[in-house]
Amino acid sequence: MRGRPNIHDNSELIQKAQDIFWKKGYTATSLNDLLTITGAGSGSFYNTFKGGKKQVFKEALNQRRQLFDEFKNELEKSESPIELIKAFFRNIAFEDQTSHMKGCIIANTVVEMAYIDDELENEAIQILQEVEEMYTEAIRKAQKKGDLKNTAEASVLGKYLITFWCGLNTLRRMYPDKKVLSQQIEMQLAVLS
Repeated sequence: MRGRPNIHDNSELIQKAQDIFWKKGYTATSLNDLLTITGAGSGSFYNTFKGGKKQVFKEALNQRRQLFDEFKNELEKSESPIELIKAFFRNIAFEDQTSHMKGCIIANTVVEMAYIDDELENEAIQILQEVEEMYTEAIRKAQKKGDLKNTAEASVLGKYLITFWCGLNTLRRMYPDKKVLSQQIEMQLAVLS
């Protein structure tokens, strides 16, 4: 007879944990929430994640980082990286209500962990800085090729896109409406002309 699943290196189960963290936040997510959603017993959970809830959360954040890395690879291979960035933002307007209410787990973590857990806050900040650098590099290349008319410093535009991203994740909770979000996104993306 088989026991409860071992959750070591199981990205599907980390994804399930990520979903509950995303909905409730790190602080409000209990060990019982994690055990229930992953289907793991407490012994298996602690054998796999010696750091407990915090380690699972770090691995959930790392899953998001991996998705950003995949996007970075797409940008590097693309003939039109700026168009890919624009498409990324434009697609947000068409996400479902649940996605709008969740926002961004990385940006949420920066806000939630301020003055609570420096390590987790810094981990989330580092991920956003990596995304900022990804944008900056794509912008720099587009400017050199003449594909981007805006001559503002690439690093300033990279920070602008992070500011836009963080603000958009609040706005989409306030106005989870395709038309409203599309209008705001287009206005903000005008900087990438």
